[in-house]
Amino acid sequence: MLVVDTCVLIDIADDDPDFGGASAQAVATHLAGGLCVSPITYVELAPVFNASTRLLNEFLDGLGVDRSGGFEVADRDVAFSAWASQVSARRAGRSGKRPVADVLIGALALRCGGILTRNPDDFRVPYPKLRIVDPTRSR
Repeated sequence: MLVVDTCVLIDIADDDPDFGGASAQAVATHLAGGLCVSPITYVELAPVFNASTRLLNEFLDGLGVDRSGGFEVADRDVAFSAWASQVSARRAGRSGKRPVADVLIGALALRCGGILTRNPDDFRVPYPKLRIVDPTRSR
């Protein structure tokens, strides 16, 4: 199963001229293996769907993306360690600033078997063993 990152879903919802097609194709390609969204991504999509959970749910259901999953205690613990490392590296000048949302999404993706994202660098540092599928690389 892959966790679908927010950027990929926005590409599709907005029919982005640069990335919409590649993102939609990647979702279709990986659908058979299972796709899901993190609770963080679900929340991040609120503005795209005018704060309508009905519209968002219809969109995700139409794509075949599972929205029912959540974080487990192990995900929290993995994210805790990754965030501590990220902040430590940033304070030491070895890393740029990253939002905690990426660390949380990445922790779920690590347990689920990977992530579908256009932003692979956001996840490589905190999760070097994470399987990353970039729709822009499969063109």
